[in-house]
Amino acid sequence: MNKNYYITTPIYYPSAKPHMGHAYSSIVADFFARLKRIQGFNVFFLTGTDEHGQKIQRAAKKKNMDPLTFCDEISKTFKNLSKTLNLSNTDFIRTTESRHVKSVQNLWNVLEKKGEIYLSKYSGWYSVSDEAFYSENEIKNENNNKTSIVSGSPVEWVEEESYFFKLSKWEKPLLEFYENNPNFILPQARKNEVINFVKGGLKDLSVSRKSFSWGIKVPSNNDHVIYVWLDALTNYISALNYPNQEDSLYKKFWPATLHLIGKDILRFHAIYWPAFLLAANIPLPKRIYGHGWILSGDEKMSKSKGNILDPLEIIDKYGLDQLRYYLIKEVSFGNDGSISKDKLESCINSDLANNYGNLCQRVFSFNEKNLSLSIPTKSKFEKEDLEILNNFKLNYKYLIQNIDSQNINFYVDFIVNHLFAANKYFNDQEPWKKKSDQKRMSTIVYVSLELIRKLSIMLYPIIPVSASKVLRVFNISEDKIDFNSIIDNEFLKSENKINKIGILFKKIDNND
Repeated sequence: MNKNYYITTPIYYPSAKPHMGHAYSSIVADFFARLKRIQGFNVFFLTGTDEHGQKIQRAAKKKNMDPLTFCDEISKTFKNLSKTLNLSNTDFIRTTESRHVKSVQNLWNVLEKKGEIYLSKYSGWYSVSDEAFYSENEIKNENNNKTSIVSGSPVEWVEEESYFFKLSKWEKPLLEFYENNPNFILPQARKNEVINFVKGGLKDLSVSRKSFSWGIKVPSNNDHVIYVWLDALTNYISALNYPNQEDSLYKKFWPATLHLIGKDILRFHAIYWPAFLLAANIPLPKRIYGHGWILSGDEKMSKSKGNILDPLEIIDKYGLDQLRYYLIKEVSFGNDGSISKDKLESCINSDLANNYGNLCQRVFSFNEKNLSLSIPTKSKFEKEDLEILNNFKLNYKYLIQNIDSQNINFYVDFIVNHLFAANKYFNDQEPWKKKSDQKRMSTIVYVSLELIRKLSIMLYPIIPVSASKVLRVFNISEDKIDFNSIIDNEFLKSENKINKIGILFKKIDNND
């Protein structure tokens, strides 16, 4: 079994400061990375910034800055966001780095040598905001303003000399690949969208621009810069030191296990990227997952609407683990999800404070008063003990299967249901009424502590700071968290001391 796992976020376009959509992609990717690590996988987790193109050049000009200085500033905010979100990324790549430029130019040379690129003239609609080309049937006209139907971004007519990639040649091979690899694109709705688009016919793709200069030069013609998406997509292999395919990173981690992206950039990842790779005879990634948008209320976030949610403000007010938990639990993965103050506060109070926090507080407090902060010596497990403990072992295979098919909701539902079940178990067993039967009281507390340990391990990829704090009660450090141990009902050793813990989650007063 291959124990290497390579996960990527989209690399973010730093023409403006980060918003909740960037935070969501990164947090979900971090969830998978942390979970696979504690499962025993060697994980490479990549994120970064996409720093070339006309949009960046115009944004820099507006601020009277040269593009690289502009990118240095904005990229730093994304790098800082990675730290603020407590991401466990292995690498942060910038497309202005020399290692990346070298990889992109090499890929171009390979495609050109194989006859996959030719020089011609481009005439058509282009969105600078999306850095995307659109056909006539993808454009709408409102009040003499032409915009993309897909994104709503303004488009402009472009006519210039351009290099083209023979995308049309790869129409049938792509359709065959999708058919032979039914889980290459998920969720199913995104896969259907891609297949329908490809079946509608692929035209050759303009892959260079001559009308601006901010980008990676075409190696054989310095008058042209390489199309920003051919540049950006290559980050997934440039971070692994491509073109050196004998490099240990490349050999270990390519093809990528999972490209995690927003649904708005699906076409680039599920059509253009596989076509470039097929043409260059490079293995394709194993999966592309297009998740939904994070809405502000019921609307897509946009600068023009003034409804951009700043993750830093929410973290500052409510806490990082609180935001991470909300986004992973409350957004049905693959669909659009919304965030609002009321929903966030309700989620923090009901799930984190009342359910998880309350369970920990009650069990640890009872232990401190009656068992001197030590793991009690248990007697034989009763039927009701085994029923709840064995659920982890019985569902282990399904938990892994669902995670590996990116069904986060199954995983989170299991945790929430078992937090309720653990609280109910402690209530129903009433250890405070069994002080005359020390053996039974000790066993109830032992089972409750085991449940907290198992659930904290499962919660660690979602709320790493809080779950680590609970696991340290049992002297389990972050580097010793083992997901596979959730099937062990007797992990905790009798007489070992446990540590005290304060309040995990402060309840939010809705009158504040």
